Amino acid sequence: MGGHHHFNPEAEPQKDQDIQAIKDAKIPLAWRDTCSHILIKLNQCRRETWWNPNKCEHDRHTYEECQYNAYLQRVEAKVQEDKVRKAMAQD
Repeated sequence: MGGHHHFNPEAEPQKDQDIQAIKDAKIPLAWRDTCSHILIKLNQCRRETWWNPNKCEHDRHTYEECQYNAYLQRVEAKVQEDKVRKAMAQD
């Protein structure tokens, strides 16, 4: 299972987003997160190819990978927060 994963710098979540570009691309509020910069490009590809699933595979995979990386960052942040709380409770 897994293990054959390579690092994709395009799929890194970014906290600093171009808010105006997101607004101009009409990304719904529910989808505005640390991966919105990839979603802009993906949606543009989808519109240009009439949503042909075979044409935007790389962009879709990059977006999904970014979402997964963002999830892993949130999990790690929660683990660190729990460690700090546990240490504070022991003092």
